[in-house]
Amino acid sequence: MILPTYNERENLPLIFYMLHRMFTTKALSFEVVIVDDSSPDNTLEVAKKLQQVYTKEQVKIVSRKGKLGLGTAYAAGLKECTGERVILMDADLSHHPKFIPQMILKMNAQDYDIVSGTRYRKGGGVAGWDLKRKITSKGANFLATFLLDPGNASDLTGSFRLYKREALEKILPQVQSKGYAFQMEILILAKKAEMTLGEVPITFVDRIYGESKLGANEIFLYLKGLIKLFFTT
Repeated sequence: MILPTYNERENLPLIFYMLHRMFTTKALSFEVVIVDDSSPDNTLEVAKKLQQVYTKEQVKIVSRKGKLGLGTAYAAGLKECTGERVILMDADLSHHPKFIPQMILKMNAQDYDIVSGTRYRKGGGVAGWDLKRKITSKGANFLATFLLDPGNASDLTGSFRLYKREALEKILPQVQSKGYAFQMEILILAKKAEMTLGEVPITFVDRIYGESKLGANEIFLYLKGLIKLFFTT
């Protein structure tokens, strides 16, 4: 599992506890690779304390100088992963670990290359968002689906996914987008490579601690990335 972090000091211990409890309850082996981009709130120190408590086998840390982007964080984390399956998720408690066993079962049953959590199929949704945030999210996803033809993928902007390692290793070097457009491009590239995709409905919960990374600049970069993908993929 790869957890990119930036200013997640309060959330990191909670999400790791939830992950540890879920994996141990299900008797599943796991490792968490925390990729921190010089968080000014001392997230790195929290990660080091978790490593002391849970061992270096279960908690691995990649510390990078500067905020270098989501796509490169995943690439850096993948180098430290040892498993044949890799989960990508957010560290801000918006993705609940309880959906991971469903993703694993889905991949096992159909041998999918990727299993994606989706907010936009029956059983999925969001909690804690106001109407403006919901309209923005659905609008962004609708626009991406309309322009990019992602096949059966219903949630292009989501980041909660389970990958076969070989699939992620094949796609990641091709991805050029940064920030939120990264999530779209990786599924479009997967479709072009004729990889198979399954989906599991999830509930996305708004963060409790810290501030959302989604601001005006991120929206601009998303639109810029979407237009670029439309003309290049």
